[in-house]
Amino acid sequence: MLHVSNYLLSIYLKDYDLKNARKLFDEIPDRDVRTWTILISGFARYGHYGIALNCFTEMRTEGIVSPNAFTLSSVFKCCACFNNGLQMGKATHGWIMINGIEMDVALQNSILDLYAKCGVFDYAKRLFELMNHKDSTSWNIMMAAKLSEGEMVKCLEFFRSLPIKSVSSWNTIIDGLMQHGLERNALELLYEMVKIGPGFDKVTFSISLVLASTFKSLELGRQIHGRLLREGMNEDSFAITSLIDMYCKCWKMDKASTIFQEFRRIGYKCSHDDLMAQTVSWSTMIAGYVQNGMMKDALECFSFMVHEQVDVDVFTLTSIVIASANVAFLDLGQQIHARIVKLGHSVDVCLCSSMIDMYAKCGKLDDAWSFFKQTQTRNVVLWSVMISSYAMHGKGEEAIELFELMQNEDVLPNGVSFVGLLTACNHAGLIKEGCKYFRTMIEVYGIQPEVEHFACMVDLFGRAGHLKESEDFICKNGISHLREVWKAFLSSCWLHKNIEQANWISKKLLELEPHETDSYVLLSNTYSANYNWAEAAQLRHLMLEREVRKLPGQSWI
Repeated sequence: MLHVSNYLLSIYLKDYDLKNARKLFDEIPDRDVRTWTILISGFARYGHYGIALNCFTEMRTEGIVSPNAFTLSSVFKCCACFNNGLQMGKATHGWIMINGIEMDVALQNSILDLYAKCGVFDYAKRLFELMNHKDSTSWNIMMAAKLSEGEMVKCLEFFRSLPIKSVSSWNTIIDGLMQHGLERNALELLYEMVKIGPGFDKVTFSISLVLASTFKSLELGRQIHGRLLREGMNEDSFAITSLIDMYCKCWKMDKASTIFQEFRRIGYKCSHDDLMAQTVSWSTMIAGYVQNGMMKDALECFSFMVHEQVDVDVFTLTSIVIASANVAFLDLGQQIHARIVKLGHSVDVCLCSSMIDMYAKCGKLDDAWSFFKQTQTRNVVLWSVMISSYAMHGKGEEAIELFELMQNEDVLPNGVSFVGLLTACNHAGLIKEGCKYFRTMIEVYGIQPEVEHFACMVDLFGRAGHLKESEDFICKNGISHLREVWKAFLSSCWLHKNIEQANWISKKLLELEPHETDSYVLLSNTYSANYNWAEAAQLRHLMLEREVRKLPGQSWI
């Protein structure tokens, strides 16, 4: 009868029916090592690492059945993924050594993985050297450990010296290079893998699609899509979600939508992984609409998602709050806020900052401030978005007070904080304060100004009518190659009716960005304002020759 009970237990766990699985387990009178292993590995599979470790402790305390290599492998997996699991992992390793339990390569790999993931690289290195038999997994774990240390040259050398280069080896090194900002090297290795390496698995497809998204390379994405179809992996949820995201990042929302609808048509099974894939695919699609400025489509997609009773995760909520902010849809933003409170979603930094931004953009600065005060952990991201919110409403003095309060609470500002602060000074005409904080950013915090900071300073002088100071600032800082700076200067020239200066800057912008529509429109407007109709007409003709088209005007009214 025990083998029947074990079979039923495995069925419950495969169907993610954890409650009945535990109930059945408690009712089995004579449990063997397979019974315990099925339960522990089942909880581990779904990420319930604490529960799995508690079961292992219960097994050890009961003392009737000893764990085998399969049980211990699951235990070490849990320790590697669980907070403070290293101590229990070390204790279990010690118990194995004391009791002289023979370890196969799979069990040794699980211990090796524990030490590598917990950053105990000396232990990992020692164990690796003592292993008599190493497989591709052993080498991959050590390569991942070296990647964690960040020595990329040594990692590449280690990869080249691998006796066995499995698909996991290629995945590990390519992903590691991407994580360390070496996308170009990762791309070169991907092409090398195509030529001499093994075939792609679903992880390779996902990594390579992320790489295509990073470069915004539609051509590379299409090549990977074609390979995906040829290898018959077009129904794998993991790869398909990455494919949808790639087309979203490459501004091909029609293609992303087609793949998404086909994925929905295929349907989902009832397993835990497929339900998660369902949520992720909807979330990816909604985020894509938001990133491409298609707010109406994002809101409609979210409405369908709720109607079909798909689980809504925190990433989806964040995307919808951003969409609500961008179209000033306060009612929906408040509904999302209510949903967060009602369902008890864990509110992460991205969602918190999006909520504050949404209330601010909808004109509810007091509500933004209230939400900010209610957050339990206020880091630099939340302080920065709150400062930017005050800047958006032209409340320069209040933004400065908030910045000083942030410093008093020992939160170090970053570049984004200073963009918000300088914008606040800009809108409130606080030239002296703006110059002071620009110097503070460089001299006190060692933050090198980026294009946004320079544009804020140029606009700060220009709005106040100090056009000469704006021009001197550009020359002094050697930023004449930045078009955003000249656009800020041009805006000030228009504000103060300096048509001659505006004409000169417009020509400068046209030299910097000959294919940008804005440059032609700004110069055309300058000619028109100066009643120079012949030049304006000639410029429009030039736009037609270069196939530069102006987007039509639109209104929310």
